Amino acid sequence: MNPDSGGGAAGSVYMSLTLTNTGDADCTLNGFAGVSLTADPTGEPIGAPASRDESSPSAEVLLAPGQSGAATLRYTQAGNYPDCQPVDAAGYRIYPPGDTGSIFIEQPTSACANAAISILNIGAFAAS
Repeated sequence: MNPDSGGGAAGSVYMSLTLTNTGDADCTLNGFAGVSLTADPTGEPIGAPASRDESSPSAEVLLAPGQSGAATLRYTQAGNYPDCQPVDAAGYRIYPPGDTGSIFIEQPTSACANAAISILNIGAFAAS
């Protein structure tokens, strides 16, 4: 899974989260990843988890070995919110759809300790 900067607007950065089937059998992705910012690779989430962008419906994505699916993650700059209570985050904790195991992506950024403010938004996975 790799976040790739994909541009930004009005204090937002869009990234592509990519999951690749590294197994030897087909697998499916269906829905949304769980995404949170954390202080370190094993730390608790900081602030609110990513809200879901349901403007595009989720659909089952069949991945043969070596194929990938991607979802768009939007990060809104923590400094945009006066009540944010900014804190340093070491990166993103990602839970693939339907999975209880997580992946940590190191990418230092600012998070909002105030859980009433959602600075992350995730779209549904699609074939890439």
